[in-house]
Amino acid sequence: MKSYSIIKLLTFVGIFVIILLLEPSSALAHCDAMDGPVVKAAQRALETGNVNLVLIWVRKEDTDEIKKVFQKTLDQRKKGSKVQESADHNFFETLVRIHRAGEGALFTGLKPAGQDFGPAIPAVDKAVEEGKLEPVLKLITETVKKRIEEKFQEAMAKKNYKTDDVEAGREYIQSYVEFMHYVDGIYQQVAQPAHASEKEFETEHKH
Repeated sequence: MKSYSIIKLLTFVGIFVIILLLEPSSALAHCDAMDGPVVKAAQRALETGNVNLVLIWVRKEDTDEIKKVFQKTLDQRKKGSKVQESADHNFFETLVRIHRAGEGALFTGLKPAGQDFGPAIPAVDKAVEEGKLEPVLKLITETVKKRIEEKFQEAMAKKNYKTDDVEAGREYIQSYVEFMHYVDGIYQQVAQPAHASEKEFETEHKH
């Protein structure tokens, strides 16, 4: 039972690694980056004077705080380039911090632009920008296909063990079980609503 739970846990971890693109932290860090979507929205808001461009990134209850910081930033920007740079940066940090808090995530400061988030994050941004989903689907399906094929081959390589070689048989069973739970775990994740699968994951691994 214990080994089954470990395999199941590893399966779920593997699934989230694939779905979030082999990155749990990259999607999170994406919002922390100076060239991420939150800071870009903040820059557009300051340039146009339209706070609504950033309000969509925070919860309703955080609206007043963001509006106050936004107006203060606009006022400070009138005092010169040096003050503007500092004021802008403070606004970026405040916005991202509050955005992350709304997601229940910690904020450890803004990250420099140009970070490598892996292929998934840029692919999603490009898909939304261009309205073309095909590259994202290709990226994910090829990644999943590769991992499934690897686990399948691992199981097949150990399948034809000698009957009296118990240790070899156990190795085969382990590969077989990992392969089965990996595939079933992926299916269960994609076959139900995202919010349901996330709640199930949190419940199963609460302790």
